Amino acid sequence: MIVSASYRSDIPAFYGDWFRARLAAGYVLVANPYGGAAYRVGLTRGQVDGFVFWTRNAAAFRPVLEHLAGEAYPFVVQFTLTGYPRALEAAVPATEAALAQIGVLSQHFGRRAVIWRYDPLLISDLTPAAWHVQNFARLARALVGAVDEVVLSFAQIYAKTGRNLAAAAKDHGFSWRDPADDEKRQLIARLGEIAAEEGMQATLCAQPHLLAGNVRPALCIDAVRLSDVAGRPIVAKTKGNRDGCACHESRDIGAYDSCPQGCVYCYAVSNPAKAKARLKTHDPAGERL
Repeated sequence: MIVSASYRSDIPAFYGDWFRARLAAGYVLVANPYGGAAYRVGLTRGQVDGFVFWTRNAAAFRPVLEHLAGEAYPFVVQFTLTGYPRALEAAVPATEAALAQIGVLSQHFGRRAVIWRYDPLLISDLTPAAWHVQNFARLARALVGAVDEVVLSFAQIYAKTGRNLAAAAKDHGFSWRDPADDEKRQLIARLGEIAAEEGMQATLCAQPHLLAGNVRPALCIDAVRLSDVAGRPIVAKTKGNRDGCACHESRDIGAYDSCPQGCVYCYAVSNPAKAKARLKTHDPAGERL
């Protein structure tokens, strides 16, 4: 089984000690996010084919990744870097620091072990389409040779996302909008062209209706890429976690409302204050996040 850690949170940035303890214990308990019973996910080498980590800040997690590599656990790091203004993402690493982290991860663990995520795309008067083109091009140039794929997607405006965006817009004096699909496709196609110019394949996460240009569907959980990292075949069936998702099957071990980075467009946090409170009460020795 491939283990996802985690699209519901940022385990490398905030819960590395907990993950290391659960790895030593050989299992983790995961609360069903829809109110069901908690379930157990094994973490021993015989049970885990590989890990996919999702993060915006892997600096403190490097020793854990080095341990995994030494123990022959293959992994891929999905590293989100957008370079947005602080009004949109208050507590993520500075852009230059994040670029440096991606470079170091690629040097240490190989280019196939790191994917750059430029998502979600948010259109606002702070980040209009022309700004994205310029910003994306600058980041792509800085990451030449470090990554071979960049994942794109447009922000999904759920009810909780809309509330958080509206509150941030009021506090910081900006406006935002959810563009029409044709406008989204035009920007996606342009970013795909820029990525190709810099030697990267642009892919689109779980939004097949927005595919345009040379952009392909993303497999954020990708058994083929993990096989390349492992140097041996890893087989998994296609089983996405939502409509439009093309990923291979995995088990996610994270929890919603547990990332305190304050990204106002985040689908995984309904209440930023709650996320900060959960981090303060987190037990690194607990069986679940």
